[in-house]
Amino acid sequence: MVATNVKAETMSLMDKRGAIEAEMNAIIERLCQPGGPGLSGNLVDSEGFPRTDIDIPVVRAQRHRLAELRNDHKEITEKINQNIQILHAARLGTTKVSGNDDGSNNQTSPAVDAVASASLQHVLVRPSSNSTDTDVVVSIPFAMVDEIADSSPAAEDGLQLGDQILKFGNVEARENLLQRLASEAQSNLGCAIPIVIMRQGAVINLTVTPRTWQGRGLLGCHFRIL
Repeated sequence: MVATNVKAETMSLMDKRGAIEAEMNAIIERLCQPGGPGLSGNLVDSEGFPRTDIDIPVVRAQRHRLAELRNDHKEITEKINQNIQILHAARLGTTKVSGNDDGSNNQTSPAVDAVASASLQHVLVRPSSNSTDTDVVVSIPFAMVDEIADSSPAAEDGLQLGDQILKFGNVEARENLLQRLASEAQSNLGCAIPIVIMRQGAVINLTVTPRTWQGRGLLGCHFRIL
């Protein structure tokens, strides 16, 4: 019963997070469209006067809304991660087969197994040192592509605005993410980096190759830490 309640709550939170992500992506696309102010661009011209090519009140409202959504997204993601760990622990605790005195075996109940399977949407399965086992790693997006330049290496290699990063080469969710992401790109100049992204609820594997191009940086995109 507990697992079922956690599953229901988790699926509801995932739906809410999906709606938040859709709204965030829509705002980002509006702000970052050609001629737009971007997520942090100046709202005044070179002479210090308000820009006349954009609706400044609307831009400010959209940026404020985006900040609110990011906070909500972070809180919901943390709760989802907690629930997934609870479900995963319940699954591990019931999948071990052990003989009872009466000769019967204790196995995973269909309900608990379904809960774990349906809820581990952000789980990466990684082979362990023992070829017969796998390590199940609970992972959540730790960064999002919130700016990407046309014809940039990132764009040409398949990254899209709004993509959420689950893994970037050897970088996973921990401390000093921006520094580690930059270091990973610099140390792999000209070499393909395998990455795992979440796009519209689906896990996708890509490779991006950091390289010099006509624009700034080696990838031509910006990661927003979640």
